[in-house]
Amino acid sequence: MPVDLAGTAIIRVRRALRKSATLVMNSGALAIGTVATAGLGFVYWWLAARLFPPEVIGKASALVSVMALVGVLGEAGLGTLLMGEIVRHPGKEPGLAAAAASVGVALAVGLALLFVFGEAYLNSSTGPIGGWFLGAAFVLGCGLTGFSIVADQAFVGTLHSSRRMIRQVLFSTFKLMLIAAAAAAGYASTATILLTWVVGLLASWIGVDLLTRGGARRLVGPPEFRLLHTLRRKAFDHYTLDVALQAPCVIMPYLVLVLLSPTTNAAFVALWMLVSMASLIPAAMATVLFPVVRASPKQSRHDILLSLTASLLFSLVCAASVFTFSQEILAVFNPAYPEIAGSSLRFLGFSLLGSTLKFHACTLARLGDRMRKSSRWFALGGVLEVCLAIAGAKLGGLQGLVLGWTLAVSIEGVCAALTLAFAIRFDSAAGPVHEEPRPSPLQT
Repeated sequence: MPVDLAGTAIIRVRRALRKSATLVMNSGALAIGTVATAGLGFVYWWLAARLFPPEVIGKASALVSVMALVGVLGEAGLGTLLMGEIVRHPGKEPGLAAAAASVGVALAVGLALLFVFGEAYLNSSTGPIGGWFLGAAFVLGCGLTGFSIVADQAFVGTLHSSRRMIRQVLFSTFKLMLIAAAAAAGYASTATILLTWVVGLLASWIGVDLLTRGGARRLVGPPEFRLLHTLRRKAFDHYTLDVALQAPCVIMPYLVLVLLSPTTNAAFVALWMLVSMASLIPAAMATVLFPVVRASPKQSRHDILLSLTASLLFSLVCAASVFTFSQEILAVFNPAYPEIAGSSLRFLGFSLLGSTLKFHACTLARLGDRMRKSSRWFALGGVLEVCLAIAGAKLGGLQGLVLGWTLAVSIEGVCAALTLAFAIRFDSAAGPVHEEPRPSPLQT
């Protein structure tokens, strides 16, 4: 009897996977890239923590977080727009991607220059930027980050997630090799860490183009600015939702640097990085849902349930692991980190559950073209995250910050769960897409 039940379960799983083949293949590619990035990223920060002083790690990680935030702000919702719209404009995909990338890079560079000049004007002793060389590397890194965000999402939108996977793996590999070489040569500064990211990003795009025989170059063509202009309202709506969802998470290491200290931030970033990498798995599942459901709206309910269930199980396992082994994980990075952080970080993993629910609720909002309305609620949640984190840091130091952050994300997760339950029950996820998109040449 148990054998029969197991056989039946296996058959049902196979049928479910076959039914959602496009989702599984593209999510699988993103998941593989994410896992490889997480593993190589772990080695990267472990090596940096072993060979660089905690103060350098604290400042460098804060600077990387600001660079990521500038990339998100500069992306202006254009990458997310491409994921949902690029298949609806066959023959114009390269031009649309080129126009979006051009605007994204220009905005990212502009915002980066504002941040650098603002740092120079304030002349803050705790600021991560010191000197023109580091400022120039930061601006270049922001431009490359903005381009990477837009182009990676264009890969997903054309259902070529394997190319994004290759680029992610190349980026992680190159920056790991660079930091190992720099450490061996005796360079142990904030600029060294930042340069490994900048050079790694540039090399990853050259590498993916070579490995895919021009796949990166075929992604872009003569810019279609006029077409992009007609889609500006949707781009803005995606932008508000992206910023509301991502900005609080991205800026958190910088807040820890400012609120507490560079040394405390070094220990915090070690575990925060692992939790952030773990969140990439449910984020990838939710991200792929957007173009997949747009392409096959009839089975949207099935795809959403499959993605949500797998993501929640993964998040629960990660949360339990962080709660049980937080001290051991910190010690792997640097023997001094457990003493710096204590047991303050053990609850950080439980924020993954709330984040997973938020990611999928965000995808439903995009499918229903309700980005602007939903962004108000996500923005309110982001404000709650930052406020509770700051209040917790003021009242209880690092432990208070973690508890405040986790509480805020959990509250958002409960609200997102209610939204998801309502949407799935009434099968409203299939409603936003009433027309079948025409086939895209890039999918052949």
